[in-house]
Amino acid sequence: MNNMPKFLIGAGILLVLIGLLWALLGKFIPLGRLPGDISIRKGNFGFYFPIVTCIVVSVVLSLVSYIVRWFMK
Repeated sequence: MNNMPKFLIGAGILLVLIGLLWALLGKFIPLGRLPGDISIRKGNFGFYFPIVTCIVVSVVLSLVSYIVRWFMK
């Protein structure tokens, strides 16, 4: 089997597992409402930018990418 189908199958399984973990652990880990996320409310206007959440997700995805590349060698 070619490497690309293996990668796509692995990525799909990984995304399903991440989705399941997010659904189950979302009650305990406030991903999207971490300290450091920017939230501004004034009257009818609300602005929310999850900067710390973006950094955490970026680090996790970078680690996953590194691990996938490590196993693909």
